[in-house]
Amino acid sequence: HAALSRRYVLCEVVSEDPRCRQCIEDRALGLAVRDAIARVHGDYGLACCSISFTVKYLNAYTGTVLLRCRKDSYRLLCSSLPFVRYLESRAQRYPCFLNTLHVGGTIRTCQKFLIQYNTTQLLRLLQNCTNEEERQCIQKSLLSCSLTEEQSQSGDEEEDDGTE
Repeated sequence: HAALSRRYVLCEVVSEDPRCRQCIEDRALGLAVRDAIARVHGDYGLACCSISFTVKYLNAYTGTVLLRCRKDSYRLLCSSLPFVRYLESRAQRYPCFLNTLHVGGTIRTCQKFLIQYNTTQLLRLLQNCTNEEERQCIQKSLLSCSLTEEQSQSGDEEEDDGTE
């Protein structure tokens, strides 16, 4: 099992349409990514990427997406992501694009990156506050957040052979 190397691609769905986030679901995202791969790399590229491709994690509220693919096809996947132009849900198309944030060998490295990335984004948000009231609102909402550690389910964290 260790010989089966995988890559995890951490992305965020960016859209100006607020309804887009409500329609984000694993299936719609997976279809949009597969469609982009087929358009950019044809049937061969799609076959290479599809072998182990899956939407591993999706948070519709934050627009955070974690995609899994085989190590030898992650470049095909990453080069196709800029060609995702919309997500389709219930016969509606929502224009959006996928911003690739990080590529890692394990889910854990992607989680660590995401925590660091979110911290940086929040600090930027605080620096851009125009008055003390805004600053206090953001700090208050940060303090109301709580992190609870979930037990990793067996098979959920698929460690590689240690190579990044």
